[in-house]
Amino acid sequence: MYFFPLLLELVPSIMSNLLNPDAIFSNNEMSLSDIEIYGFDYDYTLVFYSKHLHTLIFNAARDLLINEHRYPVEIRKYEYDPNFAIRGLHYDVQRAVLMKIDAFHYIQLGTVYRGLSVVPDEEVIEMYEGSHVPLEQMSDFYGKSSHGNTMKQFMDIFSLPEMTLLSCVNEYFLKNNIDYEPVHLYKDVKDAIRDVHIKGIMYRAIEADIDKYVCYAEQTRAVLAKLADHGKKMFLITNSPSSFVDKGMRYIVGKDWRDLFDVVIVQAEKPNFFNDKRRPFRKVNEKGVLLWDKIHKLQKGQIYKQGNLYEFLKLTGWRGSKVLYFGDHIYSDLADLTLKHGWRTGAIIPELRSELKIMNTEQYVQTMTWLQTLTGLLEQMQVHRDAESQLVLQEWKKERKEMREMTKGFFNAQFGSLFRTDQNPTYFLRRLSRFADIYMASLSCLLNYDVSHTFYPRRTPLQHELPAWAAQPPFSRLPLLQEAQAK
Repeated sequence: MYFFPLLLELVPSIMSNLLNPDAIFSNNEMSLSDIEIYGFDYDYTLVFYSKHLHTLIFNAARDLLINEHRYPVEIRKYEYDPNFAIRGLHYDVQRAVLMKIDAFHYIQLGTVYRGLSVVPDEEVIEMYEGSHVPLEQMSDFYGKSSHGNTMKQFMDIFSLPEMTLLSCVNEYFLKNNIDYEPVHLYKDVKDAIRDVHIKGIMYRAIEADIDKYVCYAEQTRAVLAKLADHGKKMFLITNSPSSFVDKGMRYIVGKDWRDLFDVVIVQAEKPNFFNDKRRPFRKVNEKGVLLWDKIHKLQKGQIYKQGNLYEFLKLTGWRGSKVLYFGDHIYSDLADLTLKHGWRTGAIIPELRSELKIMNTEQYVQTMTWLQTLTGLLEQMQVHRDAESQLVLQEWKKERKEMREMTKGFFNAQFGSLFRTDQNPTYFLRRLSRFADIYMASLSCLLNYDVSHTFYPRRTPLQHELPAWAAQPPFSRLPLLQEAQAK
């Protein structure tokens, strides 16, 4: 590292401008003063779960594979590894490989896994005739594998145990030389994970031991109370059932939680809720029984099931950019709302906080400073064709590759960051940038902002633009960590 001592001088200035993990980040300019109505998903938006939940889902689905799908009992030896997968990965259903894909549909080599083992780069390139995945093989709009598509994208936080279970069962079959059909395995695991939800296994377990599974967050009530104090209307649209939501909200908000919401809708079946005009609303009474009477008005304090967004808009009149809806699933929560209905959208990305904390470490800053410098040197010095220069260039390329692998390991040993491949944004970030006006680690971040705050996306230079405005003065580079600490 010939220039590394000089670069160390840059680190203190970078370290003084670190980003605040509790900040809200903007993809699109938006003023909260224009927002009159706030909507929320439930799971991983209003309520967060402990690490025990994914273990529960993994174990329950694994047992369903054994007991109902006749899978070998030996797969019970596999346990959930919370550090194996990250969100946003793609799974090739026919080839039974899990991988990370960037915003341009290129596979990040070194992140392709068959079972629990990495697939060599040469094999990946031979398999896909390069590292590009054509559009027609990618998932459809909602990240589902359909219409003959071979790729499924896992965007839900609940999909982490699904990816891990898929990989573990694949690993067992491969290690034991068992001939199997990957498509059947994918469908069986998907069905088992689904059954953990729809058969109520997960809901009953959480309700029976809410202290174990639900992360108590008094700030959730603080956020809702702040909005209510400023006269904002609020609604809840969730796919979870009534009794489950009621018990969770009583735990994190209080028994009077329904007083804070103008409309509560459960078992909405998103994303169908946003597209299917045929399903009417049904009222749910205090005992959870569905009533038969026709719904002419969505009343405060009541709970409704099913329905559809078009009926919701007709009954409430809540339309357009005065509505801001928060959810954790970029496709089923946010995509239709921003593309078809003009609502403003906020994505809850819990992983953001931990990734920013990693990016704020001195080790990460040093590594990235040198990595960026190496890339610049390679770009500038490649014109030198003499043997000695070419030897130095090859050494730099090798070092750059090693440092990229080190950078990936800061976040996740197998797949790296949720938001970046080696140099490009991930496909996950591409969808996040398209479907979310703002994004943050949790709703509690709203407490750091006034209800009339305007979010401005930071202007970064395009590749063909001069970066004159990139070096903005500190006051315009909000939100910075040191400013939050000063407060």
